[in-house]
Amino acid sequence: MDLKVHVLGVSETEKITVSDEVFAREFNEGLVHQVVMAYRSATRRGTKAQKTRSEVRGGGSKPWRQKGTGRARAGTIRSPIWRGGGRTFAAKPRKFEQKVNRKMYRGALRSILSELIRQERFVAVKTFDLDQAKTKLAVNALKSLDAGAALIITDAVSDNLYLSVRNIPGIGLIETAGIDPVLLVSHDKVIITEKALGDLEAALT
Repeated sequence: MDLKVHVLGVSETEKITVSDEVFAREFNEGLVHQVVMAYRSATRRGTKAQKTRSEVRGGGSKPWRQKGTGRARAGTIRSPIWRGGGRTFAAKPRKFEQKVNRKMYRGALRSILSELIRQERFVAVKTFDLDQAKTKLAVNALKSLDAGAALIITDAVSDNLYLSVRNIPGIGLIETAGIDPVLLVSHDKVIITEKALGDLEAALT
């Protein structure tokens, strides 16, 4: 298929050919949802922890004798029904990772990229670099591409580009190797350099 490549600062556009195997796939909603949820789950720390009655400090002696006080029987002040006691079903550290094999992951990325192209939310540029580290220059470049909340993908992030876009709300900046499904679906538009596009195509072919 032919994909338009916009050249910054030039009104004319060029076209490059990309693989249908990567950029012209049908959208598999179920697969994309599964991979996105698995990726998000893997980022959860899972460090929540509570103490059972055996782990709470104190409560070594019986608070009062068994009979004759008129009160309910109690063996320890660390019982779950006491204030400050342990939890009956205490939460423990756990892993939230879900298994997603390589074929599923690559298939989801192909599906997302193909859908972005169909929705005209995928823009390729010859290059996306700046001569100076100025936010205004980055804002103007993004305006020329009609990009609001955009993800910029490049083969190598320069210092000027990083310093220029880091304070712009809704703008993401990553290298090709850092692409993940969550970033792709969470931005209105994806801007990718021609070199990064070739690397991405090679990785997903």
